Amino acid sequence: MDPMARVNAVANSSLAGDGMPPELRKLIMSGLALAPAGANVIMQLSRLPIGHGVVESEVESGSLYRHPFKRTRTTLGFVMIALLGTENERAVLRREVNRQHRLVKSGAESPVEYSAFDPALQLWVAACMYRGLEDSIAALYGQQSSRTLDALYQHSSRFATTLQVPPSLWPVDRAAFDAYWDASLPHVTVDDATRNYLNGVASLGFLPTPLRQVLGPAHRFITAGFLPERFRDELGLHWSARRPARFQRFTGILALANRRLPKPLREFPWNVSLRDSRRRIRSGRPFV
Repeated sequence: MDPMARVNAVANSSLAGDGMPPELRKLIMSGLALAPAGANVIMQLSRLPIGHGVVESEVESGSLYRHPFKRTRTTLGFVMIALLGTENERAVLRREVNRQHRLVKSGAESPVEYSAFDPALQLWVAACMYRGLEDSIAALYGQQSSRTLDALYQHSSRFATTLQVPPSLWPVDRAAFDAYWDASLPHVTVDDATRNYLNGVASLGFLPTPLRQVLGPAHRFITAGFLPERFRDELGLHWSARRPARFQRFTGILALANRRLPKPLREFPWNVSLRDSRRRIRSGRPFV
């Protein structure tokens, strides 16, 4: 199959159906899969144009630090509709995201130039979301077959196309994705402004007291564990020789808990988020 035909096959497999194949749906529908969420946000924002786009954004309603619970609801809803939504649901979501993104662009005093409509930057965000999905599945279920991972990768192109990334920009297969990822790592960099913001994400600095004091240190450890070394180094996150073994024990406990939880509890909060997001779309209520 020629490269363009393969790109089209990926796009068609992602866009034709109303939801994820059942075997993949089971893998992603675990609330414990949110353990790498902080690391994933940091990865997405660890390119200066994206980081500054968030730090400098004047879209108050979408601010993590001003509205942490609303922002969390919106993010979970995006993941659910992107992966499990119908064509119409994703079209509504895309319009809602674009409505917010129109306001996110660099000004005269911005140290870097950015626009939330830059497809290359949107592609990086989508790539990080896919990488986080893959990491959470590996932590909870172990290494999957190539066939399963190929299907997951193809379906995950919805992360990109729901952000208005043309299907042709999504790497054609997992090997092409790995090449794209490796080529993108030199662009991973933070400055003082974005480093302070992202360290706050790692330490749950957006939560009210006393939640951030109680939960922050553990979340910082978990976040550092799920971050690749390049990202930890950029943020200055400490990772001693003892920590990999501790982190491995932690992920083992996660996997055990995931196996033993009853299905409704295991799928929380994804199940609630999917129902809520679909109600919002049906009723015409703002999503973002």
